Amino acid sequence: MKYLIIGAGPAGVNAAETLRKLDSEASIEILGDEPEPPYSRMAIPYLLMGQIEEQGTHLRERADHFAALNITVTQTRVTRIDPPAHVVELESGGLLEYDRLLIATGSRPALPPLPGVNGSNVSTCWTLADARAIQARVPEGSRVALIGAGFIGSIILEALGMRGVKLTVIEQGERMVPRMMGPQAGGLLKSWCESKGVVVHTGVGVDEITPSGVRLADGTLVDADLVITATGVKPNIAFLEGSGVNVDQGVLVDRHFCTSVDNVFAAGDVAQGLDFSTGEYVVHAIQPTAADHGHLAALNMSGHHAEYEGSMNMNVLDTLGLLSCSFGSWQGVDGGDHAELYAPDDYRYLSLQFDGDHLIGANAVGLSQHVGILRGLIQRRTPLGEWKERLQRDPTRLMEAYLATTQVI
Repeated sequence: MKYLIIGAGPAGVNAAETLRKLDSEASIEILGDEPEPPYSRMAIPYLLMGQIEEQGTHLRERADHFAALNITVTQTRVTRIDPPAHVVELESGGLLEYDRLLIATGSRPALPPLPGVNGSNVSTCWTLADARAIQARVPEGSRVALIGAGFIGSIILEALGMRGVKLTVIEQGERMVPRMMGPQAGGLLKSWCESKGVVVHTGVGVDEITPSGVRLADGTLVDADLVITATGVKPNIAFLEGSGVNVDQGVLVDRHFCTSVDNVFAAGDVAQGLDFSTGEYVVHAIQPTAADHGHLAALNMSGHHAEYEGSMNMNVLDTLGLLSCSFGSWQGVDGGDHAELYAPDDYRYLSLQFDGDHLIGANAVGLSQHVGILRGLIQRRTPLGEWKERLQRDPTRLMEAYLATTQVI
C-alpha cells in the first residue's frame, strides 16, 4: 500500500505516524512545500519572544524521527491531482503515484485587499521565513502596526509585545477577537492591552498601507517601520481545481474524512468537517483539530471504521499575561439560558451558555483555573440537573458542578 500525504503540518504528520503504527510495511510519504522539517505554526510566537530556537518549533524533536519510522519527507509542491490515474503532479513536472491520498495542505494568510499590501514594509506572520524576517526587522523599540486583532492577530500581539516594540493594533470589528469574544470580554482585552502600552484602534478600517505606515479610514496616520497583516486564513485548495474533489470553504469531507473522490481523504485546516456544536460542516483552523483530524483520517485510510464526532470551536489566548478562552456555542442559542460574571476592575469575565440543562458554550477572561473543565462539560454533553440553576446563580462553581455531574458512583 502506498500512502501519499500532501502537507507536512500537524494533520499530515499525525496521519503518517498513525498509518505507520497500523501498517509496518506500507510506503508512506509526506510532501511539504517549505524547506524546513515539519513544524508548528503555533510555536512561531514563542520563537519571536526568544523563548525557543527554531528547532523548538519542529513537530518532532529528533532530526531522524521520520527516517527511523521509514516515513519519507519530501520538499516539493503539488500543482494538481489526477484521481482517475492515482497520481499527483509536482511543480517540477514529475508525477507521484498513490493508492490512497490525504490532502492536508493547511491554510494560508488571507491578505486584505488594500493599496500597498504588497509593499516591502509589509509582512505576514505565518511561516518560519516570516518569523526570520520579523526578527531581523523589528529590534526593540521598532514601530509596528498590526492589522487584525482576531485569534491569530492576538497571538502575534503577544509575541510582539514581548519583543519590546512600539505596537499599534488595528481591528475593523467593534472589539478585539470578535469571532471569539462578546463585547464585554473583547472590551476587557482591549483595555488590558492599552494598560500595557499597546495602542488599540477598534471599529475602524484601513484605507491604505504606505511606505511610512498605515492610513486609517478615519484619517488617522499610524507610523510604522513594519506592517504585519493578520486578517484571517484561507484553506489551500486552488490546486484541486478540475480534480473532481468537491470544495466549499474547504475540502468537503464526511464523518470518515472521505472526500467526494474514492481513495482521497482530507484533514486539518483544509478540511471542511463536522462541527460538534452545530452539526454543520465548517473549517476549524486550529492545531488540536488538525491533529485529531490527521489521526482519525489515517484510521479510515487504513480500512478502519472511525466516525468523527465533530470538532469543537475552541480558542485559548494568553494576551500579555491575561488568559482568555472561548468554547463551543459561546454566543448561545435561541431560547437558551445564560449566566454571567463581569468584574472589569479585576479584568475578569465569565459567560456560560445553556441549552436545556446542558452547557453548550462559554467565554472567559482572567479565568486561570478550570479552563479544561469548561471544555469537558461542553464536550461530554453532561446533563447538569440542579447544577444548572446553581451555576446561573454563581458561574464560578464549575469544579463543583463537574465533580457532581461526572463522577461515577
